[in-house]
Amino acid sequence: MARGGARTGAGRPKGEETKVMRIPVGKVRDVMAVIESESYEIPLYSCKIQAGIPAPADDYIEGIVNLNSLLIPRPKQTFLVRATGDSMIDVGIFNDDTLIVDSSIPPKHGKIVIAALNGELTVKRLSIQADGKTYLLPENPQFNPIPVTPECDLHIWGVVINCIRKLG
Repeated sequence: MARGGARTGAGRPKGEETKVMRIPVGKVRDVMAVIESESYEIPLYSCKIQAGIPAPADDYIEGIVNLNSLLIPRPKQTFLVRATGDSMIDVGIFNDDTLIVDSSIPPKHGKIVIAALNGELTVKRLSIQADGKTYLLPENPQFNPIPVTPECDLHIWGVVINCIRKLG
């Protein structure tokens, strides 16, 4: 039995160049995840879709959208959390929605934030009053605003930039 030599289907395709790279051991899993992941580019139609009375649709495609770049402008500063409860339903955040959170956006008055208040995570609208008082506001009249006093341990994890919900 002969040993060595070319084997059908073995090795890299002919003509494909390779490049040696040094990757920190701690980043190998991240690099492999990118290599093995699929990224979908989905057509975006320029016509608006009526939610009421049906209207004829244009067949014109405005462009191609990569959902990662559409929903996550700063991937290294972004994380996902799952919402629970119904304190934010009036802004369209429902139980089991996935929230996309950007930790690089400064938490300002009026922004919806993920906050750790005394060790418990919550999603609320940040309210900073002219007198310096701070509140975490629910978006459901059945819940009361949460005053943030000097005794509270408040840490803002990030600002909610998108919400993903499964329908049906």
